Amino acid sequence: MRTRFQQGLDELKERLLEMGGLAESAIELASESLRKRDGRIAQEVFEREKLINESQRAIDEMGVDLLAMQQPMATDLRFVLAVLKINSDLERVGDLAVNIAQRSLNVAQEQELVIPVDIARMTTAVSTMVRRALESFLSAKSDVAQAVLQMDSIVDRMKDEAFITLVAQMKKDPERIRIYMDVLLITRSLERIADHATNIAEDVIFWVNGTDVRHNSRVATEPDSDRPASQ
Repeated sequence: MRTRFQQGLDELKERLLEMGGLAESAIELASESLRKRDGRIAQEVFEREKLINESQRAIDEMGVDLLAMQQPMATDLRFVLAVLKINSDLERVGDLAVNIAQRSLNVAQEQELVIPVDIARMTTAVSTMVRRALESFLSAKSDVAQAVLQMDSIVDRMKDEAFITLVAQMKKDPERIRIYMDVLLITRSLERIADHATNIAEDVIFWVNGTDVRHNSRVATEPDSDRPASQ
């Protein structure tokens, strides 16, 4: 028979995976709102973020309650700590999806604008990272998490290439600098989501192996700025 503590761990894991599903869908909806220039889809992202925030608060409470209920040892302690950290990263992913949706509302005003960078390709890579990071958590497989770490450099390259392309386009078409800047900030938000997926993968490795790889997997990045931009 499972103990009450073990049941709590199972419920915590299930709730975090539900939150992960919300975060994944928020990314896809934000990208779709840009692709279709559809403000109604952007509004769905805003509603999804509210659910993500509610989940974050509930998971934090559940995690703290479990730590207070019993002093878990070794793997169980690492699991709860990892969940609390992943919870924070998923909330940031929700914030970044909102940022993308907000920028897409601006881009939607230029219906005839041809975006000179492949946002869809970058979104696919980022979504794959988030999905695989969550899969590594579900399966408790550190090798899957390690594969996520290797993908981060690919997204970084995409963001750098987009920066070069968009700056060149701003010089050619200065009247649309503001819109191209919105597109640039969208690529920045996608790159930051990839960073949070990497954080999740690192936390899975910590939980499963007891190994802290945070400063070995990639070069430290600048301070985060994930909070939604004002509309």
